[in-house]
Amino acid sequence: MKRIMGLDLGDKTIGVAVSDEMGWTAQGVETIKRQSREKDLARLDELIASYQVGEIVVGLPKNMNGTIGPRGESCQAFARMLEERMALPVHLWDERLTTMAAERMLIAADVSRQKRKKVIDKMAAVLILQGYLDAKSR
Repeated sequence: MKRIMGLDLGDKTIGVAVSDEMGWTAQGVETIKRQSREKDLARLDELIASYQVGEIVVGLPKNMNGTIGPRGESCQAFARMLEERMALPVHLWDERLTTMAAERMLIAADVSRQKRKKVIDKMAAVLILQGYLDAKSR
C-alpha cells in the first residue's frame, strides 16, 4: 500500500508528514526551509520517492467563517501544481486551528519556544494528515 503525505505550507517553510503503510497514523518527517519553487519541489520529489507516497494532503487555511483568503488561494494553487507535476492525487484538507493545536501540544509537552519554532510546521502537517486519515477510516 502506498503512503499518504501531509503538507503544511507556510511562507518560509513546508511541514511534511507521512502515514504508516496501513494509512492509520501520521509521523512528522521534516520541515523544509523554502528556497525556490524548484528546490522545494525537488525536495518533495525526493521524499515522495523515498517514502513511496501515493497521494498528498495539503492543509487549506480557511478563515473562521469558512471563506478562503489569499493564503488559502496560494495553497490551492500549490496543490494544483503538485498534482500536475507529481501525477498523484492531491487533496485539500481544512487546517483551521491545526497550528494552534500543534502549539498547545508542544507547550503542554514543555517544549521551549526555540524548539517549538523548529518543529511547529512538521507537527501541524502531522495533525492535518491525521485528521484526513481519521476521516477516511470512518
